[in-house]
Amino acid sequence: MTHGTRSGGPAADGTGPGGRHAVVVGGGLAGVTAALALADAGVRVTLLEGRPRLGGLAFSFRRGDLTVDNGQHVYLRCCTAYRWFLDRIGGTALAPLQDRLDVPVLDLARPEGRRLGRLRRDALPVPLHLGRSLATYPHLSPAERARAGRAALALKRLDPADPALDTQDFGSWLAAHGQSARAVEALWDLVGVATLNAVAGDASLGLAAMVFKTGLLSGPGAADIGWARVPLGDLHDRLARKALDSAGVRTEVRTRVTSVRAEGDGRWSVRVPGERLRADAVVLAVPQREAHALLPAGALDAPERLLEIGTVPILNVHVVYDRKVLAAPFLAALGTPVQWVFDRTEASGLRRGQYLALSQSAAREEIDAPVSVLRERYLPELERLLPLTRGAAVKDFFVTRERTATFAPAPGVGRLRPGARTKAPGLYLAGAWTATGWPATMESAVRSGVGAADAALSALGRPRPRRLFEFEEAA
Repeated sequence: MTHGTRSGGPAADGTGPGGRHAVVVGGGLAGVTAALALADAGVRVTLLEGRPRLGGLAFSFRRGDLTVDNGQHVYLRCCTAYRWFLDRIGGTALAPLQDRLDVPVLDLARPEGRRLGRLRRDALPVPLHLGRSLATYPHLSPAERARAGRAALALKRLDPADPALDTQDFGSWLAAHGQSARAVEALWDLVGVATLNAVAGDASLGLAAMVFKTGLLSGPGAADIGWARVPLGDLHDRLARKALDSAGVRTEVRTRVTSVRAEGDGRWSVRVPGERLRADAVVLAVPQREAHALLPAGALDAPERLLEIGTVPILNVHVVYDRKVLAAPFLAALGTPVQWVFDRTEASGLRRGQYLALSQSAAREEIDAPVSVLRERYLPELERLLPLTRGAAVKDFFVTRERTATFAPAPGVGRLRPGARTKAPGLYLAGAWTATGWPATMESAVRSGVGAADAALSALGRPRPRRLFEFEEAA
């Protein structure tokens, strides 16, 4: 076994002061959350991660002098669990929120040329907080704006937990509520593709209703955007490890779990190369296919459902220019293949020029395209979008690909997502793909880790740490 961090953790058989021992398999946000929650309640915890780092699919790597995030990740003020996570690891100041929602939206499809609009909120109660923005949004006609407002109010009346909504697609619902193709592109998909990783026609109405109700209609500031001003690895790996160390968690990276088995005495055996760990509780915080491979027989009524949960890719295009070409921290785009553009210059450590990251969600058609093809496609689009790029030199161009970035939020996915508890006492599931009620986001991952830890603590007879559930009160 290649050891990561040791902090006074249990022996391999789980003995030692405190008695109870839990093993968490997977060091993404779900696994780190579960490990911290269990340790905060006095359980001895071993966290096992197959990769050489923590953070799951929200990580950083080095490329020459740059520190690069594999993809752009943002969160909203309504993401109370992820905000709790940032606070728990001491990272809140490194990933601040906007004071007030403000999204510049550039449209390139207009005959008159580039046109800038904004989606922003006022300091008014819901739904008036977005009224002025919608009323003046230049990318929709006055009639489309009025119909969009009526559709938003109809969404507010839906119950995202209603199973019937999960069987319908969001696109059909929007069409039935008077939304034109233009309105879907310029408003609903602008938000939905980035949060659901699917266009409206491919998304469950239940998940879409949850996103729009919670993000736009639950409170005036719910949709204010936050993002890391440092590399994601500083948060989800470096600070997470520090928090785990302080909590007494034994963290092992480069350690692949080969089997999870129940023992006759009610405990569990977790095998990794060269070692067997015994535990009173095990949390599988890994992707659904990996969880399916590790689940013992009988742990779920229909384990094959995990394999029916589809996946959707995200493509990230990275461009380094020799000068500044974008004044805003980010923008969204219409009438172009470009979806969202973020300035990652400061976070990457770039000293000269500007580094832009293009986040391309639901990128099934482009995920395997050669870099040369993507370069020919996206550099001219950036010249159309950002005029200052026309006189700038491209110092670097590269792509990162997450082929299974999220679970597919397709109609019917709700019945496939399992809860934290399995039928095997002492075995729990976590991951953004489990039944959190949220789409595949950092918020969903953290909530799943909390849910798994809560279930394990209940079975172990340990009290819930009040600090762990503060985010529920903030919701």
